[in-house]
Amino acid sequence: MEQRTVGRSGLRVSRIGLATHTWGSRTDTETAAAQLIAFTEAGGTLVDTSPSYSGGAAQRILADLLGDLVSRDELVLCVGAGQVPYLPAVPAGGEPPMPEQARVTVDCSRRTLLRQLDRTLLELGTDHLDLWQVTAWDTATPLDEIAETLQYAIRSGRVRYAGVRGFTAWQLASLAARTPVTAVQTPYSLLSRGAEDDTVPAATHHGAGIVATAPLAAGILTGKYRDGVPADSRAADEATAAEIRGRLDDDRATAVVDALVTAADGLATSPLAVALAWVRDRPGVASMFVGARDMGQLTGVLAAETLELPRAIAAALDDVSSTP
Repeated sequence: MEQRTVGRSGLRVSRIGLATHTWGSRTDTETAAAQLIAFTEAGGTLVDTSPSYSGGAAQRILADLLGDLVSRDELVLCVGAGQVPYLPAVPAGGEPPMPEQARVTVDCSRRTLLRQLDRTLLELGTDHLDLWQVTAWDTATPLDEIAETLQYAIRSGRVRYAGVRGFTAWQLASLAARTPVTAVQTPYSLLSRGAEDDTVPAATHHGAGIVATAPLAAGILTGKYRDGVPADSRAADEATAAEIRGRLDDDRATAVVDALVTAADGLATSPLAVALAWVRDRPGVASMFVGARDMGQLTGVLAAETLELPRAIAAALDDVSSTP
């Protein structure tokens, strides 16, 4: 798998990253192990986790796999901090909540960030994280405190590079004026191109690389919803159905998916591969995180690595996905 530098830093990552947010909820430990092995054997290095994923279960699963299945030195570990998971209270005589029922609150104070960092290092059995990201804008914590905490973590040797997730352009610029920001994690797909208006230019100006999230728009861009809603899909899940089904009724989404299917047929590949290749090749994008519920999905994701998208097809997709 091709490696890229992130922004104007020396950090090198695989241009496809493995997201673990489904581990411990929709993806069991055995499948997670198979995914990690397949990903690294394909040359993948960038792996994303967080103490907030699946109520902390995802990070614990990754910790169990490091060393036994994959050497820590083979991976570029990207970990988020600043969101504190908690599970709903258990009613008297009720069943304990499942990891997927976990909710999070935002707390980017020095105390919480460093506490999460120390616990993550201990749990993962490593002395450093390659990329440590503040995962949300915290209106209750002074920005100078957050910047100083990131600087301290790097100076102490426990973190190599710092980044942010879900920040707007002005929020990124405000933090970057106080401390270097290496990576900006933001939603980016053929159905979500808002980052091109401000976040991508701001990241480029401040020397940060873009790490795209949700490049398949919750599975819509795989084309699996063209003939209805599969029973095992996220659109069939009550917790996520409303948002996904609302986008399925959008004329622009229909046009984009139709264009993807046409392009995939012409290239003898899948709509999934075409959608990922389009994001991968966008200016400023260093990598993208893709989550897979099972091995079949991951196999399709990894196949996108070898796809070279012709300029004419990329331009056609640009046109059909652009907003008026």
